Amino acid sequence: MAGEIPDLNAMVRTGTGKGAARQARRDGLVPGIVYGGGADPVAINIPYNVLYKNLKAGRFLATLYNLKVEGHDDVRVICRNVQRDVVKDLPTHLDLMRLKRTSKIALYIPVEIVGEEECPGIRKGGVLTMVRPEVELVVTAGDIPEKVVVSVAGMEIGDTATISMVDMPSGAKPTIDRDFVIANIQAPSGLASQADEDEDEVDADEVPTTGDEETEGGEE
Repeated sequence: MAGEIPDLNAMVRTGTGKGAARQARRDGLVPGIVYGGGADPVAINIPYNVLYKNLKAGRFLATLYNLKVEGHDDVRVICRNVQRDVVKDLPTHLDLMRLKRTSKIALYIPVEIVGEEECPGIRKGGVLTMVRPEVELVVTAGDIPEKVVVSVAGMEIGDTATISMVDMPSGAKPTIDRDFVIANIQAPSGLASQADEDEDEVDADEVPTTGDEETEGGEE
């Protein structure tokens, strides 16, 4: 299970319709609706600053939240839509969907690298470069992994770690249907520069002599 599912605090919205929604916005709140999960829809308000902070953090539509509403049991939700003002581009309404423990959902899961002590490439001065610090997986809402683990043990400079090297958590699978790169071991900048210089020297040595030079040599 994931270490922590972030809370999203809201309050029940009294009244329905455009009038109640406009009043909520005047009060610094964003109206929304919670639906699905075999229960009746509930009209809610979320403080504007709370919603804006979560939107700025990124991946709001792909993050599972623990919705806390006074008078209601906590429930896991995911946002399915955020309506915005066409001029100011500020949030004006959101739709939250309840999830059952058996529901499938796409979420970004952090990647943890292990085996650096047993990585020859790093011992030789190579640099571990993270291409994807997170990977998007389809997971079960009731069994969300805290992380996925990738081992770089035995990797040399120039080697890559791909998603096929990951022991997938139970019930999880990548959303991308190909063997994509997660991390690699790159040569240190100094070594890479020296390699470029060596190539230049080899190219210079391999330049053939011209016909004039051969003629001069023959006359002597």
